[in-house]
Amino acid sequence: MSVLEEMRIRSLGVIDDAVVELSPGFTAVTGETGAGKTMVVTSLGLLLGGRADPALVRVGAKAAVVEGRITVSPGDSAAVRAEEAGGEIEDGALIISRTVSAEGRSRAHLGGRSVPVGVLTELADELVAVHGQTDQQGLLKPARQRQALDRYAGGGVEGPHTKYAAAYRRLRAVVTELGELTTRARERAQEADLLRFGLDEVAAVEPLPGEDTELAAEAERLGHAEALASAAALAHAALAGDPEDQEGVDATTVVAAAGRSLDAVRAHDPALAALADRIGEISILLADVAGELAGYADQLDADPLRLAAVEERRASLTALTRKYGQDITSVLAWAEDGASRLTELEGDDDRIGELTAERDALRGELSVLGQELTDARTEAAARFAAAVTEELSSLAMPHARVSFAIRQTEAPDEESGIDIGGRSVLYGPSGADEVELLLAPHPGAQPRPIAKGASGGELSRVMLAVEVVFAGSDPVPTYLFDEVDAGVGGKAAVEVGRRLAKLARSAQVVVVTHLPQVAAFADRQLLVEKTVDGSVTRSGVTVLEGEDRVRELSRMLAGQEDSETARAHAEELLETARADG
Repeated sequence: MSVLEEMRIRSLGVIDDAVVELSPGFTAVTGETGAGKTMVVTSLGLLLGGRADPALVRVGAKAAVVEGRITVSPGDSAAVRAEEAGGEIEDGALIISRTVSAEGRSRAHLGGRSVPVGVLTELADELVAVHGQTDQQGLLKPARQRQALDRYAGGGVEGPHTKYAAAYRRLRAVVTELGELTTRARERAQEADLLRFGLDEVAAVEPLPGEDTELAAEAERLGHAEALASAAALAHAALAGDPEDQEGVDATTVVAAAGRSLDAVRAHDPALAALADRIGEISILLADVAGELAGYADQLDADPLRLAAVEERRASLTALTRKYGQDITSVLAWAEDGASRLTELEGDDDRIGELTAERDALRGELSVLGQELTDARTEAAARFAAAVTEELSSLAMPHARVSFAIRQTEAPDEESGIDIGGRSVLYGPSGADEVELLLAPHPGAQPRPIAKGASGGELSRVMLAVEVVFAGSDPVPTYLFDEVDAGVGGKAAVEVGRRLAKLARSAQVVVVTHLPQVAAFADRQLLVEKTVDGSVTRSGVTVLEGEDRVRELSRMLAGQEDSETARAHAEELLETARADG
C-alpha cells in the first residue's frame, strides 16, 4: 500500500520552511487557530495537481515549494504511472514536488522528472481522498450525490452507464444532424432547383471539351475566306507560275535554273556541289508548299451558312460560360460537381428517413439502458444507505436513518423523453435519475435532504460515514480530512475519533482537527506552531509524544496547558484511545 511519509513545505502561506512527518496509520494535525494547519491540506492539494494560486506564496519569497515522499510497492498504479512518465523510484520511495512562483507559473516533478501537472492529477484519484468543508458542501448537491452512489455501485452501474453514455452521444449527433436537415430543407430545395436548371441548360447545349476554342478558330477563318483564298492564289502563282501568264517569272523556274547552272560544274568543287544540293532541297520544298497552297485554296469553305451556324453555336456556348465557367472545360467540370451535389441533396429525404428511424431506435435503446441504470442505482442505494446508517450508529447517531430518493421528472412530451417504468421522463448524459440523499436524524422524523435535515455536526458525521463505506468498496491508500469534525463535540467527537482510528487500520488517515477527542485516537499527533514573527519554521511542526502530547490535549480541552483538570481529562482520553486500539 502507498503511504505518504513526509512533506516539506517552503514559503507557503505562513509556513517559512517546515517538514511534516506522517504516520502510516492515523495522524492528527493540531495547533492554534491561524497557526497554519490548513496549509498541510493546501500543500497536499498542490502535490496532487491542485490549482496553483500565486497568492499562496509567502510574502517576500520568489516561489513556494512542496515536496512529498511516498512509499510505493512495485506494481502500484502510482509506481507504474511514475515510470511511464520517466520518473525514478529509489528504495521504494517516490518523490513528488510542486513549485509555484510569485508570478503564477507552476512546475511539477515526479520521480525527479519534470511532468505536466495533469500527471499529478491522474495520481490523485489513486493515492488520496481529500475531504474538507468544501467537500461537505459539494455532497449537498444532487449531482454529486448521484456520482457518489454510482461510485459505490461499481460495475453494477458502470456497465449500463458506459453503454448508455455511448448511445446518448450518438443520439445527440443524430438529433443535431436531423435538425440541420429539417431546418435547412427550404434552402436545400432552392439549391437543388438552381442546380437542376443549370444542369438542364448544359445538357440542352451538349458542349464538347475544347469546342469553344475550335469554333473560335473556325469562325475567324470563315469570316476572312475571300482574303485567305486570294492570298493563297497569289502565293501559289509566285511559286509555281500563272498558267494564263506565259511570260511571268516564278520562283520554281528561277530556282530550277540556278540548280542546273551549278549541276554543270559541281564535279570540279565539292563546296559548290554542296550548294547545288541545297538548291535541290529548296526546289523540292517550293514544290511542296506550292502543292499545299493549291489544296488549301480548293478546300477553303466560304459558305456564309456555315459561318452563321458556327456563330450561333458559339453564342450558345458563351451563354454557358457566362454562368458556369470561364470556358467549356470549366463548365463541364461545374456540371460534374453539380450533378454530384444534386444527388446528395435529392438524397436528403432518404437521409431524413434514415436518421428518424435511427433516432427512434436510439431512444428505445436508451429506455432499456436507462431502466437498467435506475434498477442498478435502486439496488445499490438500498445497500449504500444501510451501510451509512450502520456507520452513523458508531458515530453517536444511533437512531439516524439514511436513505436515497431516486426520482424522474415527467417529460412535457414523448419527443423529449424516454420510457422509464411506463412513463415518458426527461433524460441526460447520466440517465433519467435524480438522486438525493435523505436523513432522518431520529425516530419519527421525516427523511429530509441532508442539506435541510442535518446540522453542521451531523453533516460532518454523515460525510465521514460515507467515506468509511467507500473505503470498504473503493479504497484509496490515504484519506485526508480537513476539519471534517466541525460542529461535533462531547461523546460524538469521541466516536468520530474512534471511527477514524478504525479506518486507519486499513488506510493512512490524516486529520486536521481542533478536537482533542479526535486527536487522542491518533497514532501520531503533529503540532503546528508559529514563531514570534508569525511564521512557521522547520521547528514549528513537531511530533508530540508523552508529556508534550498531554499538554497539547490539555490546551485543546481547556485552553490552558497546565490545568490539572484538563490534564486529567487529556490522560483519560489517551487511555480510552489506547484501550480501543
